[in-house]
Amino acid sequence: MKFISGKKMSMTQMWVGDKVLAVTPVQAGPCQVTHVKTKATDGYEALQLAFGERKKKNINKPQVGHFKGMEVMPKHVREFRTTEAANFKVGDIINVETFEVGDKINVTGTSKGKGFQGVVKRHHFSGFRKTHGNKDQERMPGSIGPKGPAHVFKGTRMGGRMGGEKVTTANLEIVKIDVENNVILIKGAIPGAINGLVLINAAGELKVNIKPAVVEPVVEEVKEETKIEEAPVEVKEQVIEKVEEVKAEEAKTEETVS
Repeated sequence: MKFISGKKMSMTQMWVGDKVLAVTPVQAGPCQVTHVKTKATDGYEALQLAFGERKKKNINKPQVGHFKGMEVMPKHVREFRTTEAANFKVGDIINVETFEVGDKINVTGTSKGKGFQGVVKRHHFSGFRKTHGNKDQERMPGSIGPKGPAHVFKGTRMGGRMGGEKVTTANLEIVKIDVENNVILIKGAIPGAINGLVLINAAGELKVNIKPAVVEPVVEEVKEETKIEEAPVEVKEQVIEKVEEVKAEEAKTEETVS
């Protein structure tokens, strides 16, 4: 399985052929492996990835010791379960090039918090009638329990705090990958607010330490062309006058000689 952490960006749209698609860009990676967990040491296999950066003064001393050797202190650290954790080491870098266009991915994020909401918005209750004696009952939940047991059962749908929960959207598709800017464009909407942390995973081989391809600049030979500027009209007229004067003097000398 391959995976990466990222930051959700504002939704936009892009053209694919003659169709326009709603896409969500995700600023994904680069993520550094900060800890490798194995069955021998931790009882399960997982990789701990770091994403983002923050100031060292805002991190407590145990975390600073855990991230010793890193150039930048990470902002988010998340674990991803994998059965191939032993194949990786601390310091490995994962970027967007581990994914490909067309991959089917699962995106996990924290849904937007809505605060305290009633049953109509939270659980999609239809509400009561607006007429025939119903007053101030349009959005009420109604009875919450039977008379026999005389208590409210666990799990009864009632008003309460809505949102702010872990949500996973499955089978989304990658339509474009911007390697230069570390951006993955995902078809459709993903959970969470803008700038919220999202976790992306998909089936396939996890690739690390992929070096970007170096494109050598093409140097074109510039041929210097010397352009002879034409003389102004006034200079031409002066030259013509001098040539005529010389010819006239030569004619006079020939007459005197003859």
